[in-house]
Amino acid sequence: MQGLNFLSVLLLSVTVNSKGLMFQPLDCADIYNGGSKTSGVYRIYTAGPNSPQYVYCDMDTDGGKWTVFQRRMDGTINFFRGWEEYKNGFGHAAGEYWLGLETIYLLTLKKNYELRVDMEDFNGQKAYAFYSSFSISPETTNPELDGYKLHVTGFKDGGAGDSLTYQNGMKFSTYDRDQDTLEGNCAVSAVGGFWYKDCYFSNPNGLYTWGLNTQIGVNWRAWRTFYSVKSISMKIRPVNL
Repeated sequence: MQGLNFLSVLLLSVTVNSKGLMFQPLDCADIYNGGSKTSGVYRIYTAGPNSPQYVYCDMDTDGGKWTVFQRRMDGTINFFRGWEEYKNGFGHAAGEYWLGLETIYLLTLKKNYELRVDMEDFNGQKAYAFYSSFSISPETTNPELDGYKLHVTGFKDGGAGDSLTYQNGMKFSTYDRDQDTLEGNCAVSAVGGFWYKDCYFSNPNGLYTWGLNTQIGVNWRAWRTFYSVKSISMKIRPVNL
């Protein structure tokens, strides 16, 4: 995918439908259904025609159509960032990146999604966790629901075990916005930003440590306790395909 050039990206993500109108896909499922079935970087339009965003689409795993909103693979991007960056997104869709909480919220506002978390260790072993329902609340509307609260249910095991349900119902936390239930700040102690509780069983946005056993690494404890995985990606696609 990383060899996909910029022109190809534009051709794949900005096409014209039969009525002569610009095709503005909401997610990777729309892109797949529009005829582009190769994994790679595409443009989606979650906030309207004037707000395109680049995203990595996994068109191969389990039938494809996955919109990847988080990906770690080589430690090139620093994920210890503040609220505004986690809200708006950072990194590069061709490599490591975080799509942005506001974009994730807009996606899950408009469709019902399922979640898949794929991971690999440094020995080449792979596993995944699947959740039949995933969404997040908006940043601010209701005092009980704001802060991009996580809603995830329906776990099915793909060998990785369940390390996310424990954090269900939690607001997102960063080092400069502490919304966990711990007296301290989990985002600071875990060196990341995520839906922490007190603190976590999963920490995909932790410090990339190239396999080192550490509590601050890219962890999914149900699979490898405190082991910092080589790669992890969180991806969603519409249910009832």
